[in-house]
Amino acid sequence: MHEMNKGIWSYSKWAAVFAMAALVFVQAVAQPSLDQVVRGLRFRSIGPAVMSGRISDIDVDPRNTAVIYVATASGGVWKSTNGGVSWRPITDELDAASMGDVTVSAANPDIVWVGSGEPNNRNSVAWGRGVYVSKDGGQTWQHVGLAETQQIARIVTHPKDPNVAWVAAIGPLWNASEHRGVYKTTDGGKTWRKVLYTDENTGASDIVIDPSNPNVLYAGMYERRRYPWTFRSGGPNGGVFKSTNGGQTWTKLTNGLPKGQTGKIGLTIYPKNPKIVYAIIEAEGRGTDEDQNGVYRTEDGGTSWKRMGTFNTRPFYY
Repeated sequence: MHEMNKGIWSYSKWAAVFAMAALVFVQAVAQPSLDQVVRGLRFRSIGPAVMSGRISDIDVDPRNTAVIYVATASGGVWKSTNGGVSWRPITDELDAASMGDVTVSAANPDIVWVGSGEPNNRNSVAWGRGVYVSKDGGQTWQHVGLAETQQIARIVTHPKDPNVAWVAAIGPLWNASEHRGVYKTTDGGKTWRKVLYTDENTGASDIVIDPSNPNVLYAGMYERRRYPWTFRSGGPNGGVFKSTNGGQTWTKLTNGLPKGQTGKIGLTIYPKNPKIVYAIIEAEGRGTDEDQNGVYRTEDGGTSWKRMGTFNTRPFYY
């Protein structure tokens, strides 16, 4: 064979060998085993997109102020026995992680009530399964109903009778529902009666009780609805309501309060003088000369109100 032809043949032979080896190598790399694929993966969080660090409510044991309970948006209820230096979760075994309210019973501080379902309006909120109660400071819990309410804003308790409590249920955020309003129990949560209700879109955003006269209660009623593309806050059937007979009947308070539609309402009562009540109210006219948003105060138990300031946040955070 001619020397040049021999060289060409030799070059072609080795080129073919290398090509086959490269093909085998590429096939081996391109087709890793399942074990190899899984071994290279790292776990990452893909949801739910809720906020564990967001605090919904705080309450303190009146006998020992070093004992503090905190309800979180999606991390359950936490307890501290040393004034907040350290904390431990106390509701991890429950079938609800989103909490709206935690209340230490005024009549018996060993009794702790929890309303599940964060009551705020963000599209990242999660719902709960109603009310839970502990009779041993949070060591054990019992589910006591109102699961359909989904989101609970506040629980207040009778100052003398540990079996009596009122629940402000703001209700489902994404749909209309009759499971909203103010509920009352007189048997420690075994049964509930709806005592304040306006319509399927309007729930109770807050409730406070006169500590010197538990027949007197004030409730904030609030219409809201979230959709995938928008959020509606406020309506004609909301407002501040008062009961003087433990919640059997209610009267809407209007003198000095915003006219027209109202949005979210937060309430607090001055314990040393329960005739003084404050209300932060979302109302019509934000940013205009007709703005009625702000903080309102009554000094006569709700007969008349005066606007004390224009401060008000978006209705997502109170």
